[in-house]
Amino acid sequence: MKRIAALVLTASALLLTGCATTRTVSSQVTAVATVPAGAQLQAAKYRFERLPLQVHNPEAGLAEQQAEQALAAVGLVRDDAQAQLSVLVGFQSSQYVYDPSGRLGANPWRPYGAFAFGRHGAFGYNWGVGMSTPPMTDYRREVSLVLRDLRTGQVVYETRASHYGVWRDSETIFATLFKAALANFPNPPAGVQRVNIEIPN
Repeated sequence: MKRIAALVLTASALLLTGCATTRTVSSQVTAVATVPAGAQLQAAKYRFERLPLQVHNPEAGLAEQQAEQALAAVGLVRDDAQAQLSVLVGFQSSQYVYDPSGRLGANPWRPYGAFAFGRHGAFGYNWGVGMSTPPMTDYRREVSLVLRDLRTGQVVYETRASHYGVWRDSETIFATLFKAALANFPNPPAGVQRVNIEIPN
C-alpha cells in the first residue's frame, strides 16, 4: 500500500509540474476580400452597424468591444463621425451535453447573438449514489465580421471563425475568435484555414 501511495504522489507531482500555463485555441477561419488588388484597408476608419435584432441585445456591445480590439490590432480605426466602412459583428454559441453512456444529448442552440456567459445548461440528470461526475459538455462558438464600404455599399471584407471545445469561459474564447478571424487581414488565403492562438490558462 505504501508503494502504491508513493507512486500516486509521484504521478500527482509530475502532473502538477507539467501543467501548461497556456492553452491553444484552434479555429476554422474562412475569409474573402473583395477589394481591388493593392487596396489598403489597414488605416481605414469604421463604425459599427447592428441588425434590428441586435439593437437591444446587451451582449452585442461586448462583442463589438472584442471586435474593436481585434480590428485595432490589424490597423483599423474606429471613428463613428468619419467612418469609411461599416462593420457588422455576428456571434453565436451552442452547447452539446452527453449522457453518462456517451450518447449525444439535447442540442440546445442558443439564439443568434447569445454569448451565454456563465450559463451552463442542466438537462435533468439525476446524480445520485455512484454518479459523481456531471455529463460532459462540448461548446461550439462562432463569430463573423462583414466590412462594407459606406460610399458604395460594397462588401470589401468578410470573415468567419469557429471553434469547438470544452472550455466554458465564453468571453475569452469569443475574444480569441475575433483575433483569429482577422489573422490574415487584409489578404486572406483561399479556402478554410486553421488558426491557432495561445492564450493563458
